[in-house]
Amino acid sequence: MGLEVVDVEFRGGASKQGRLLRVYIDRAAGPDGSAPQSPQVPGAQESDSDGSAAGNVAETSSPTPSPEVMEGISGIGVTLEDCANVSREMSTILDVEEAVPGGEYVLEVSSPGLDRKLSKPSDFERFVGSRVKLMTREPVGVTEKSKGNRHFEGRLERFADGKLWLDVSPRRKKPKPGKQAEVGSAQPVEIELRNVERANLVPEI
Repeated sequence: MGLEVVDVEFRGGASKQGRLLRVYIDRAAGPDGSAPQSPQVPGAQESDSDGSAAGNVAETSSPTPSPEVMEGISGIGVTLEDCANVSREMSTILDVEEAVPGGEYVLEVSSPGLDRKLSKPSDFERFVGSRVKLMTREPVGVTEKSKGNRHFEGRLERFADGKLWLDVSPRRKKPKPGKQAEVGSAQPVEIELRNVERANLVPEI
């Protein structure tokens, strides 16, 4: 379908929703690592959305597929119809293979939202130039005078050889009329991908 699985969550409990298998999908990156635009699919429903995962989701209760679709479209390229199609196909396969034992559950297929999770090397290659928030396993920038830092937010300048470079300069404010824009002077922070505990895109509106 030209899509990829971004993340998977499984939650079980005594809540009203019961057991939930949540699958996040996104449109697969192009050969150059770029994020292609969503193709025009006949019959696809499109509407305004806040870009959150909840704004574009299809739910199927196992074992009988009956997609309950919320209207919306993500800002990254996954359509409402993509979620519904994947929900139907995945629900059938999971039930035939009995991949989720233990009774009924709800399968929820959703777009990752504007704050999508980044984990694979291809994710960081694809979103070079975007603003990112991340937390490392071990502190970065440890010196005799500093204990370093584990929390960073900045623009992903580049990713290569298992390392990412993050420009953590303060966000540039629009200059007032007659004044020049301030230019960040902070050196990019170099972080090993294996040291990244979690990372997400930061929505820019």
